[in-house]
Order: sequence, then C-alpha cells, then structure tokens
Amino acid sequence: MNKGRRDNVPSITVHADLALERVLTLELVRVTERAAVSAARLSGRGNEKAADQAAVDAMRRELNKLPIDGTIVIGEGERDEAPMLFIGETVGNKHGPRVDIAVDPLEGTTLCAKNIPGAIATMAMAEGGTLLNAPDVYMEKIAIGPGYPIGLVDLDAPAEENIRRLAEAKGVQPSDITALILDRPRHADLIASVRKVGAAVRLITAGDVAGVIHTADPAEGVLAAAALRCIGGQMQCRLVLDTQEKRERAAKMGIKDPRKKYEIADMVQGDCLFAATGVTDGALLDGVRFRKNVIETETVVMRSVTGTVRWIRAEHRQREKFYLD
Repeated sequence: MNKGRRDNVPSITVHADLALERVLTLELVRVTERAAVSAARLSGRGNEKAADQAAVDAMRRELNKLPIDGTIVIGEGERDEAPMLFIGETVGNKHGPRVDIAVDPLEGTTLCAKNIPGAIATMAMAEGGTLLNAPDVYMEKIAIGPGYPIGLVDLDAPAEENIRRLAEAKGVQPSDITALILDRPRHADLIASVRKVGAAVRLITAGDVAGVIHTADPAEGVLAAAALRCIGGQMQCRLVLDTQEKRERAAKMGIKDPRKKYEIADMVQGDCLFAATGVTDGALLDGVRFRKNVIETETVVMRSVTGTVRWIRAEHRQREKFYLD
C-alpha cells in the first residue's frame, strides 16, 4: 500500500459561513431517520407513550453524536416534565458550531399509535441564539404560502376577512380557497366562519408542522416557522399564556410581552436547517417501510439561506444502526 498517496489527498475546507449546511444537512437527515424508524416499529400498537419514547431515545442518541454544541430550545417539554430533549438540554459532542435546536421526535403520536397517515419525525437547527426560546404551551397560528404581499393575512383579523384577502390576491373566489384547520372543539367558531364565507375546510387531527408546510407546497410554531423560512411563505403566531403560571414561566424565558404577535423572523433568525422524515404514510411524506432485508425512509430537508429543498428516499441495509435488534 502506498501510504504517501494518502498524505497527498487534498483536505476539504468548509468555509465557516457554510458549516451549518455542508457539514450538518445530511446529519439532520440521519437524526430524523433514526427517530422515524424507531417510532414506526410501534406503529399501530396503540401505545402513544412507547412510540414517542422510542423516537425521543433515538433522536437524542443521534444528536449526541453530532459535531455541534447544541441547545434544545423547543423540545419535549420543560426540565421538570421531560427527562430527555427538554428545553435547555445541551446535546452534541461540543466539537462544532453553537446551535439552537427545535425538535418534535414524533409529531402525531396518536397518528402513529393508530397507524393513521401523517406522523413525522422532525427537527430544525439554527445558529446559536436565533430560535425563539419559549415555554411548552399552545400557539395560535396562521400561515400562507409564498408570493403574496407582506401582511396579507393577520392573526387578529376575522377569518372571513383573511379568506377574502387571500382569494383576491390569488385572483379567485373565496369558494376556491381551502383552509387547513386542526380539528379541535376550540376551533368550532373558526371553522364556521371559514365555511360561512364560502371557503372549504380540510380538518387535520394532528400534524401542525406538515400542515403548515403544505401552505407552501411548490412545530408546532417554531418548527413550522423554520420550514416556512426555508421555502417562503408568511406566518404569525401568538403564545397562549392563559394562566398566571404560564405567564410566569414565559417571563423566566425572557418573554416580556405575553400578547406579542410573532412573525417568522421573530421565531427564526439567520441561517437554519429543517428536516422531517415520514413515520406513517402522509400527503407530505411516505412512511417507513420494513422490507425483508431493507428499511425504506423518505425525508425532506431544507435550508433557509439558499432555499434548497432536498427529497431523500433512502434504503437502509444495516439494521443495527437503528438499534432495532
């Protein structure tokens, strides 16, 4: 063997501004793939907690292998209620860039447990200090796809007005608009208002992130904002801090205005990456398939600076990397 040839192989130099993309884009795919496969092993078994825990374990294990100094800013919950991937937890081997991370190891736990379409494993990564650090509470959201004037729709405007504005901008009638709404009792009035103006409603039982991505088809709040920042579109959100305890938790995290309306730029600044892997089949992604000798996955990964969207269909022949056996 000619050892000298190895010494002469040119090294790869990655510019600091490109480190987030060049080094970490495929690593994010591996992270969401591992989480998706682990959750999919329990698809249809009726155990939401077990499926979610399997995804959390896999995602945390893979994150800790990455050359990053990462902090979970959106995760499974706050420290006192989530043993792993809690808000504020540090991950990675600390030999790399400082990054903020938002995760949902299994978005759609019920979907997975019942083997219903739409469950995904998803995460976003951005430069340190650029993702909104918020408590684990519900968020009101409104989102539309790219190509429209800024401020076309507004979280505080009546649903009928938003539908009419969007229809006018698209050059269509309100009856040509379909609104994607989470199917919850609290949204009954919203659904009625949308239908009253003539628009259609598509109800989803879970899957906010995938739903928001569909508005720009060519996390929860912060995860969804990261996806839209990558591919364009508009989004407004507001934290629902409807108790004193929630307001106090938010204040400790630096949230000064409990009624603040967040735009995408308020939640995700600078360069960011977003990845999602299908767990069960859905309109956005195919789910995990277990073949005789191969595990198949489908993932979408995006980067905000370039607007690049990659669709990755993978065949995995080494089951041991998933810790399944």
